[in-house]
Amino acid sequence: MRDQKHPYGPDGWHSRGYLPHFDGGEIPQFITFRLADSMPQQLLQRWRAELSNEQNIDIDAALRRRIENYLDQGYGECHLSNSGIDELLQNAFLFFDGHRYRLTAWVIMPNHTHLLMTPCAGYELSSVLHSLKSFTANEANKLLCRKGQFWQPESFDRWIRDADHFEKVISYIENNPVKARLCAKAEDWPFSSAWFRKRDKK
Repeated sequence: MRDQKHPYGPDGWHSRGYLPHFDGGEIPQFITFRLADSMPQQLLQRWRAELSNEQNIDIDAALRRRIENYLDQGYGECHLSNSGIDELLQNAFLFFDGHRYRLTAWVIMPNHTHLLMTPCAGYELSSVLHSLKSFTANEANKLLCRKGQFWQPESFDRWIRDADHFEKVISYIENNPVKARLCAKAEDWPFSSAWFRKRDKK
């Protein structure tokens, strides 16, 4: 489906399906994308149905929390824990840092990844993510000797409201492996900005 502008929002809002997205120019964005097999579709449909009956809640935020907690359990084949795939992905993130976007924080988990990035002038978030996901999907499938969908088509993105939100998102991203009990300290996880920052301080 081609992007549709959000009919009730300002310029920049669009959707390819269930999730709204915001292309706001040079605004920091918290992005999550996940592997195609990282969640059963039936579970998502059930959660959407349950949340649609709730009142006085932010349905998108509530759904996002459920998804993120579920992803940390490591459902699916977890291709991103493959030592060649995680390195491929991290190198792809870093390649256009400072050109297409400014990358502030990232983490590569077994079945999903989080980024905090700010698109550079002249680059829309949607095109940046499409390019990243397309390239990494093709290269990962080659390394895995497989075909088919690698990433879930939709991504979560949230624009950063203020400095406090910015700091909280960095902490959330870098501590995700600790929360998922994959390591004791954020800087111990080698495919993350926390590990890079610790290395650069040495």
